[in-house]
Amino acid sequence: MRWEGQEITGDDDAALPGLRRMAGLLRTVRTPEFAGIVFHEVAARSVLNRVPEVSRMPFRWTVNPFRGCSHACVYCYARATHRYLDLDAGKDFDSQIIVKVNAPEVLRRELARPSWGREQVALGTNTDPYQRAEGRYRLMPGIIAALTESGTPLSILTKGTLLRRDLPLLQDAAAHVPVSLGVSLAVLDEGLQQRVEPGTPTPRARLDLIRAIREAGLDCHVMVAPVLPWVTDSREHLDALLGAVADAGAGSATVIAAHLRPWVRDWYLEWLGGHRPELVGRYRRLYGRGSYAPTAYRTWLAERVRPLLRAHGLDRPATLRAVAAAPAVAAPEGPAQPALF
Repeated sequence: MRWEGQEITGDDDAALPGLRRMAGLLRTVRTPEFAGIVFHEVAARSVLNRVPEVSRMPFRWTVNPFRGCSHACVYCYARATHRYLDLDAGKDFDSQIIVKVNAPEVLRRELARPSWGREQVALGTNTDPYQRAEGRYRLMPGIIAALTESGTPLSILTKGTLLRRDLPLLQDAAAHVPVSLGVSLAVLDEGLQQRVEPGTPTPRARLDLIRAIREAGLDCHVMVAPVLPWVTDSREHLDALLGAVADAGAGSATVIAAHLRPWVRDWYLEWLGGHRPELVGRYRRLYGRGSYAPTAYRTWLAERVRPLLRAHGLDRPATLRAVAAAPAVAAPEGPAQPALF
């Protein structure tokens, strides 16, 4: 790749504060093709991340070739991770993208260690591995190959239709190791999608991706997450969305309410104030005691979607059910809605 960029070595007064002394920083790249986005290329020492045992995630290992995400989803739970680099969780997360340019090579070395137990590795748990920059950096083919050749099961969760490029690789991988593919689609209305996820492919494009995955002979799970209270949690919206993903060939789906961590909440509420100001107070009350929606709301949502999942044939278990989200809540039968809401 030959982008016009600025070489960075040691201290650099032009670098952003948190990146000025980042170990392995190679250069910063700006290009008209990605107007408003800056890529900071780094040589990573390690890319295989262990998930703490106390985590709610159903896997113990992840790989994230990028930090930050040009999808710019206003609700993204990963935004707070940019603060570790002294970058903000808002605009910087959308526009200052860290690229681990040597990720495939480093991963191959890590998987070759005698101690590696060939446990499942999840991709797409923090930032999307198929965001637009992957079209230029092409990190995923090498990552998929490294996992496959080492006999390591893998799962991918994405909003990015660029995954279609790698379907032949994933077909080959599935002949050797377990492969789980998931598409994230939580907003069916394109106008709303463009407001809350301005850098993502359209809902229609993601439905086409689901069809392409199924046509390749691979199963596809859909993460309907996050559901935004009073914005995307109506029965009409959820029924239409689940019907569309079922028609596209999805084999299963999980529906999960938004969780708003500190700093993420501020960014989302700022967006909400500009688009749905009447909801700001309700969100402050709903999320007043923590990052997760209260159990009462999650129970009500589970109760609402259970018959819809069953009606559309999407209620079977799937390995991607709990990826990057709060756990589902078992709900009693019945239509009652908590008085709190």
